Amino acid sequence: MLAPYVKDDKDFSACGIFGVMDRSGSRFRARKIVRAMENMRVRGNGLGAGFAVYGLYKQYKPYYALHLIFDSKEAKRKVDEFLHSRFDVVHEDAIPTDDSVGLPNPPLFWRYFVAPKKKGQENALSDEDYVVKHVMKINTAIDGAFVISSGRNMGIFKGVGFPEQIADFFMLNEYKGYIWTAHTRFPTNTPGWWGGAHPFGLLDWSVVHNGEISSYGTNKRYLEMFGYYSTLKTDTEVLTYAFDLLMRKQGLPIEVVAKILAPPTWDEIDEMEEKERNFYRALRMVYSPLLLNGPWAIIVARHGMMVGLTDRIRLRPLTTAERGDKFYISSEEAAIRAVSPNLDRVYTPYGGEPVVALLEERALKKVLGE
Repeated sequence: MLAPYVKDDKDFSACGIFGVMDRSGSRFRARKIVRAMENMRVRGNGLGAGFAVYGLYKQYKPYYALHLIFDSKEAKRKVDEFLHSRFDVVHEDAIPTDDSVGLPNPPLFWRYFVAPKKKGQENALSDEDYVVKHVMKINTAIDGAFVISSGRNMGIFKGVGFPEQIADFFMLNEYKGYIWTAHTRFPTNTPGWWGGAHPFGLLDWSVVHNGEISSYGTNKRYLEMFGYYSTLKTDTEVLTYAFDLLMRKQGLPIEVVAKILAPPTWDEIDEMEEKERNFYRALRMVYSPLLLNGPWAIIVARHGMMVGLTDRIRLRPLTTAERGDKFYISSEEAAIRAVSPNLDRVYTPYGGEPVVALLEERALKKVLGE
């Protein structure tokens, strides 16, 4: 029992994260994930929430869907000029919203479906590297403009409000996806604002996070050496870029990436067999700036995959469950059972060990239009 003069009024396990994937590739509407987030309403305080949806833009599968927020018409004018000079813009429109929801001071939301228009030396870049380069350029060089998602056949919708309000504001029941991830925010060390809500995205990566990354400064500076710049005023942004660097650019499997972000301690490494010991020593020395200090639990998604991971001693909760083709990851089992009461399997992952749901390969090709 606390002494009467101690005011323990800080919530040390706030923020709620949830993800659901249909491993067959079947698409479904937002109703279930919104219901799950309503079940965890006390984990947020209305200063941020959002959703990532995979498989929603069937008509524009081959194109990168850029979701942007603008603080001003001038910012949009500059981005229009920038994008049309560097991409083939096959379609653009305002992201539909319902202003009757009454959210505070929403920015202008716009989406562009684009294909790279590479010239000169840029022809040596892959399409993905080209998109990353120009996303970073917009976020760092055009005041009042922020790219919040940039993948093919997926999109991020987020803002200031509770999850059900964000879902209503963006009319998410108009969309279908085979992966949905969601977040409700209880910001502690960073501001609650539209761009700083979760998920964070780059290409088709998206991340929702519960916790605090105390190594943010070190992580951020390391990623800047590879052309990734954090501009959205919260620690979670570095996680998105770390996954893109390690898995897409460097081709590392998720099992190795997990051991970079949440590695064994040096004492544990010293007790390993020689081959394993040498591997983990090398991993820690090469990637030490990407070690994540602090308490954290995350759900990471990209086309064909959804992953849950916590810090190595599980200072933030995470539960996984399965029912038929559906795979769930959540801060709380109660949120999963709110939408799927009868589960085939429920389990708690070990700290630092990833749980991975994969889409059937045939379904993945269909999703990407290949």
